[in-house]
Amino acid sequence: MKTYLIKDACIINDSKRTYGDVLIKNKRIEKIGNNINVKGSAIEIDAHHQFLLPGVIDDQVHFREPGLTHKATIYTEAKAAVAGGTTSFMEMPNTNPPAFTQELLENKYEIAKRSALANYSFFMGTSNDNYEEVMKTNKKKNDVCGVKIFMGSSTGNLLVDNPLVLDKIFAGTELLIATHCEEERMIRENFEKRKKENPNLTAADHPIIRNEEVCFESSFKAIQFAKKHNSRLHILHISTEKELQLFGNMIPIKDKRITAEVCVHHLHFTADDYERLGNLIKCNPAIKSPNNKEALWKALLDDRLDVIATDHAPHTWEEKNEPYEKAHAGLPLVQHSLSLMLHYVKEGRINLEKVVEKMSHAVADCFQIKDRGYIHEGYFADLVLVDMNESQIVSKQNILYKCGWSPLEGFTFPATIKNTFVNGHLVYGNGVFDESQFGERLQFSR
Repeated sequence: MKTYLIKDACIINDSKRTYGDVLIKNKRIEKIGNNINVKGSAIEIDAHHQFLLPGVIDDQVHFREPGLTHKATIYTEAKAAVAGGTTSFMEMPNTNPPAFTQELLENKYEIAKRSALANYSFFMGTSNDNYEEVMKTNKKKNDVCGVKIFMGSSTGNLLVDNPLVLDKIFAGTELLIATHCEEERMIRENFEKRKKENPNLTAADHPIIRNEEVCFESSFKAIQFAKKHNSRLHILHISTEKELQLFGNMIPIKDKRITAEVCVHHLHFTADDYERLGNLIKCNPAIKSPNNKEALWKALLDDRLDVIATDHAPHTWEEKNEPYEKAHAGLPLVQHSLSLMLHYVKEGRINLEKVVEKMSHAVADCFQIKDRGYIHEGYFADLVLVDMNESQIVSKQNILYKCGWSPLEGFTFPATIKNTFVNGHLVYGNGVFDESQFGERLQFSR
């Protein structure tokens, strides 16, 4: 492997910024210091006036492979991810077929091994009738990120709404349990009520059907199961002000048994944007009224919300432009999540140190990822160089998602991702990819 010497960077790490050099050798960070000199053939990168960040770790993406590859593949979406500074991802089980068995789960790892430019892990899927297969995942404690439970509607039979099964899973699994929390019964009731009031539903009805109570009731239920069994619970994509009362901020994330994620689209869009974007921002849980967005920002900054992710969920343009009831739910975001947060850094809403904490450090701590998420000597060199003074407009020409569109088209980011290293390999540099090496399977220190 090539040896790299990043010179004169502003390093954002451990809630502080320092200026110096970083030597990358044999996949890892060999040395951090000032005026590092290397004998031999190190490739020097002048990082003056640029910021060096640990690579983003996205704990919730949907890359659609196997079975839904007309929307996306692990190759295409991981390529988009590294272009946006995301060096590791954890992918969800709602593919076709869903990852309901150990064999199907391992098949996804094999696909990623030969095609993912970023590091990877995959969640084991749950249903009302695959408890025994889920429990086999306990034997893979150090190389599977967790178990995923859809407590609200999803594709096929991924919904787990049997309370006896939920109780068994929370009691039995040794792994982190990640939940999609929406109360299915309430969604159906709200839909029927809204349909009677307004037979021609549009995207603006989505946050009314999937309202704050739908989310709160399900999140509350998940927390009750977790507390009963002392389970390790991670609630995904918190979207409401009301849910935030369920979370505290008084202890370090490493000591929390219950953690929470917020997604970039819930920090950026509000229900006011349905008029402009319609089904393009239809997602589950729904983007809701502006007061929820403001509350999420406050909770992110005071550490009630632990990590930032995307819930990257691509669909074709045709699937998104169906009438509301048929339009697929989900947004493609993984290429632009870091850039969007850097926009808010420029706006003064959050600082770079907090962005790194929530998108890298805290994710590594939350999932106990081994040797990643920080710029430390001996850690894997998953790194991103950012130019905070070079703007970039999102356009069809630079979107890398297989679906070919983004709800952020036309938006100008104030910063540009210049270089992305994955395991010490410069996979993306100044708009050029080097696909000679793929990412690696994440390992967990449990």
